[in-house]
Amino acid sequence: MITEKKITAKAESILKIAGEIFATQGFRRTTVREICRRGKVNLAAINYYFGDKEHLYLACLKYYGSLAVQKVPFNFGVDPAALPEEKLRTYIQNFVLRLLEEDKQTLFGKLLAHEFFEPTGALDALIEESIKPSFYFLLSLVREVLGENCPVKKAELCAMSIVGQCLYFRNAQPVIFRLRNKDKYSEEDIKEIADHIINFSLKALNNYFTDQQ
Repeated sequence: MITEKKITAKAESILKIAGEIFATQGFRRTTVREICRRGKVNLAAINYYFGDKEHLYLACLKYYGSLAVQKVPFNFGVDPAALPEEKLRTYIQNFVLRLLEEDKQTLFGKLLAHEFFEPTGALDALIEESIKPSFYFLLSLVREVLGENCPVKKAELCAMSIVGQCLYFRNAQPVIFRLRNKDKYSEEDIKEIADHIINFSLKALNNYFTDQQ
């Protein structure tokens, strides 16, 4: 992992370009040669600052994770005093934003999406440091909507269903763009997607126990 001593303008420029490539192609399809070419650096610079591709990838996760928190905090901007449905609405809005918006501060969501689809050696650390806290926070919001009598396992499945909807619009972009004759999501698209997932999920949760009978 990159150390504080080595965080220089040069190291940061490598992290920026490497993060963009990792977020687009995933860890396995990204090559150090491509990072060197696009970042206009030589292999010696990457070895000096990061050691190897695996440590560069871990440094990117740390770097873009810190940027993501600046834009969307780990509580996803949820107001503890809000009503349960409003809390879940805020969470989903910001989760979708982190996954789909195209800027430096949302690349962390795209890196995570690749980890869900093609796990690397970094997954265990990511689960403990980021994914697990985020999921259990979502689970707590779902349980608030469903009520105290909902079994934990059923609430977990509901939370996973919400995450699955959000990830679909990230991981299935090549299909979605072709179906809708687009080449990227606009701000209006992202808002529409978030509103759809919110409304679909809240409707399902509010009728969950009735449908189970």
